[in-house]
Amino acid sequence: MNKSDEVVIDARPIIASGGEPFGAIMDAVGRLQADQSLVVLAPFDPVPLEGVLGEQGFDFAVEEMAPGDWRVKFTRATG
Repeated sequence: MNKSDEVVIDARPIIASGGEPFGAIMDAVGRLQADQSLVVLAPFDPVPLEGVLGEQGFDFAVEEMAPGDWRVKFTRATG
């Protein structure tokens, strides 16, 4: 999978400004093509989001890139 197969939502500025990124993230999930993954950039490990999308059939890989800088890749579960 290459970068064009990823839809990226950077939740960090939304959260920093006091906003809630859940709606934008779920909107992006609804527009994903079958071969696309969603990447969420966040200031923390978004455990509740992992649960919600896990229940919707997504696997996820979490990476802490730096303190307060997380990257979570959601991919549709296969099989």
